[in-house]
Amino acid sequence: MKLLLEYRHNLKSQTMRHIANSYFVAHLFFAVIAGLILPDKDANACTSVIAGKQATDPEVILLARNEDLEIKQSKYMMFRHHPAYHGDEKDNPTIKDGMWTLGNGLKVPVPKNEFSYSAMPDARGYEEATYGVRELFYFEERGINERNVAISATNSMDMNEKAKTADKVVAVGIAEEIIPTLLLPQAETALHAVELLGGYVEKYGASEANGMLIGDPTEAWYFEIGSGHHWIAVKTPADSYLVVANDMRVHGVNLDSPDVKHSEGLFAFVEQHGLLENPVRCSFNFAKAFGVLGEPYNVDRIWLAQKLLTPSKMQEPRQLQYPLFLTPDEKMSVQDVMQVLRADYKGTELEDDPDATRPIGYVKTMESHIITLNDEMPNELQGVIWQALGTPLGSPYMPLYSVMDDIPLGYAVGGNQYSPFSAYWAFRSLYVLDASIYDELWKEYEDRRLDEHKYLNNMLKEIDQSTPSTAIDFAKK
Repeated sequence: MKLLLEYRHNLKSQTMRHIANSYFVAHLFFAVIAGLILPDKDANACTSVIAGKQATDPEVILLARNEDLEIKQSKYMMFRHHPAYHGDEKDNPTIKDGMWTLGNGLKVPVPKNEFSYSAMPDARGYEEATYGVRELFYFEERGINERNVAISATNSMDMNEKAKTADKVVAVGIAEEIIPTLLLPQAETALHAVELLGGYVEKYGASEANGMLIGDPTEAWYFEIGSGHHWIAVKTPADSYLVVANDMRVHGVNLDSPDVKHSEGLFAFVEQHGLLENPVRCSFNFAKAFGVLGEPYNVDRIWLAQKLLTPSKMQEPRQLQYPLFLTPDEKMSVQDVMQVLRADYKGTELEDDPDATRPIGYVKTMESHIITLNDEMPNELQGVIWQALGTPLGSPYMPLYSVMDDIPLGYAVGGNQYSPFSAYWAFRSLYVLDASIYDELWKEYEDRRLDEHKYLNNMLKEIDQSTPSTAIDFAKK
């Protein structure tokens, strides 16, 4: 117990010292740099990595994503933990006559399950949402529920013109802003989340095309919406990983495999509307049927990530499609994935290419997360979120156990305007002030967290054997 208390004290003091320094510098210099922070273009872009247990070290399910946004008014990221809401109409004005109204106006039956979950909402939600479900639920981006189902949503994608015409998107339907909020309170497993989401897309329609990462401690699924009512989901092989940018990725899959789920009538629909020439069920190209292939903006990032994780596979840049799944040359660590999410084209064939304008590591990343799900841990402690606020080029990834329900003030306040009390603005402002801040300040901090994590997990498992509540309480703090 003495060792545990010493560890807790050191961890807290180091963290608070760094954050305090960040707040001070951000407050002092924000007036100078405020005009430099805001991007100048409206566009959404993300890069994701998903991996099976045998592809990682230690053997965990891994879901990771850079949430990138180019918009004149920056997003502001914050942490939230939602208790189970119990669907009581008296306590929730968005529930009436057994129907739940989500933030974009979509109405669905109130879920039967009532699970608590963690989330990473955008504070812009209070301005954008037509309705409010609890607090700041809109664009919740990523989270883990009490059943250890994790979701990261979404990678925005373009539909091709034929698919747009054949199956139009709907004005009020399934969209990025409501997906985690809709699924996390009710999904019992990753597969259950896939089935729920697919059912919603077919019944209510989708408002956009995009891709989602869904996992639990035993398996990971990648889900892609291709049109107003058609979708596909593929289970990630245990020894493989998948990289996603902002083009559709699913191809070469067997529609009749138990590891592939899809919308009813998908193959017949593609045949009927001529979305593919001579489509084949056992090697189906969903991405070609519904998406736009070969954009350098997207394929360059996929090529780069696969080059970093599987350097033995020699691939030319700018191919229309890259392998859906690859086995890494060496098992992927959390640190390896951090390096991928910070990667650029330096030292590669694209370093001097004028068209290689969009790296994976990006100054306009709003937040970046790496979720690990470890079934070797006690049930309540299986989910960990390595979270970076702002761009990971200038922020450390901090390991947060998903049971954390008492959020420190600096990480819980919301608002798009700069605040000296905001951890998000502190990290973001420091990076704009000094782009080398990660190497100078945060790398050592992050490396210590990585080194300590295995030790911390072992300690928590030992404590759990005698006093589970103490293990959970420590993980929360």
